[in-house]
Amino acid sequence: MSSTRREFLLAAGAATLAAAAPARYLVGITTNTRGGWENDVFLSFREAHEVGYRNVESFIHYFVDYWDKPAELKRKIDDIGVGFVTISNGAPMETHFEDPARHEKLIADHLRLGRFIRHFGCTHLKINLGGRRPTGTTDEDLTHMAVVLEKLGKLLRAEGIRLAVHAHMWNQFENRKEIDYVMGHTSAENVGFVLDTGHITMAGINPVELAKTLGHRIVEFHMKDTKPEIRGGAKSRLERPDVMKDPPFFALGSGGVDFPALKKHLDSIGWQGWLTIELDSSPMRPPKESSRISFSYLRNTLGLPPESFERR
Repeated sequence: MSSTRREFLLAAGAATLAAAAPARYLVGITTNTRGGWENDVFLSFREAHEVGYRNVESFIHYFVDYWDKPAELKRKIDDIGVGFVTISNGAPMETHFEDPARHEKLIADHLRLGRFIRHFGCTHLKINLGGRRPTGTTDEDLTHMAVVLEKLGKLLRAEGIRLAVHAHMWNQFENRKEIDYVMGHTSAENVGFVLDTGHITMAGINPVELAKTLGHRIVEFHMKDTKPEIRGGAKSRLERPDVMKDPPFFALGSGGVDFPALKKHLDSIGWQGWLTIELDSSPMRPPKESSRISFSYLRNTLGLPPESFERR
């Protein structure tokens, strides 16, 4: 065999393997953005698809009419051309993780949701831990939360779903002390983590540093930006604002989160998973246009390849 032909075959084989390899980063978008998408979930899916997104994340309250009709919901999203990253918990489900008296119902509700999302090919369940009390989260609360999360995660793992808990401002799981406790008192195999770059920054934490600490325990990133002056972590806690009048979160590129440094770290450890664009509100422009800004940032600034945006 000539050296030229050998080189050609080797190059062709490498190209085939590269094409067959799964994308390291999978791109999705959460579409409940206030300012135009919050009241019509299927409109949000259609407009996100028009921008170029093929994977969407949402909340169960939009789909309570489909609890017992997952095939009908599957047809609707197939017609739009999108798949689900996951469907998050929320009303009308039980979300008082700090209250042992409610754990039996909480586990039943979340197992039901885990089984529901399997119909759409989802492999992880992202959850919030309910609204924060005015007195905050106590050490006793954290103990109860860790116990039920470990139990729920083990039960979901048996169903083929990985539990991933989301730290969120103004919820009962918000700050570094709470993150460290829950991660330190649950197992990595049963309880994963969703790192929201916006909420983590607002909680006074550097999201790049937290990504280095948690590493492959992170299942998904929620990608949102903040004001540039709080880069590396806000210096004081922000009380919940009116997100349409004074939004704390922005489309990617505003400067409050060092996304290139985050991606450099993820590249270095070979991390694989979901990068899910999220924006809580878009008062300055329609949500579709904000989502387009973030889409462009992922493609042109972070350099994500086209296969990262394909439907999964």
